[in-house]
Amino acid sequence: MGRFLVLASEVPDAAITSPALRATETLRLAMEAGGWNCPVQRREGLFGDVRSVIEEIRAELPVTEVLLVVGHEPTCSEVAEFLIGGGSLRLPTGALARIDLDVDEWTNIGPASGQLSWLVLPRLFPRKSFDFAD
Repeated sequence: MGRFLVLASEVPDAAITSPALRATETLRLAMEAGGWNCPVQRREGLFGDVRSVIEEIRAELPVTEVLLVVGHEPTCSEVAEFLIGGGSLRLPTGALARIDLDVDEWTNIGPASGQLSWLVLPRLFPRKSFDFAD
């Protein structure tokens, strides 16, 4: 998925992750696979409910344009549903969802403030499908 972000020109400016080993390792592996790097902050609030995750996103620096959030289920799916104003999503492990927010600042995100642009599941790609050596 880290290579996918590079090929799709979607490399994040910053990332926030749960401090859980699985989340931090997932982010590290994505960055390594894609050969990219960005500032990373471990945030306890990503262990919580939708409200706590939204508060962590609202705390992002204004200079960040593309933020990658690495958290846990079912909260990640619930946050996506909150941001797009409803629906029913399930984000399996390693899935990437791009939500374009219609706000000027991170502090202004709220219910239905975004639109789901795409959702990509890792099982869609064979392991070597984005091998840069090809």
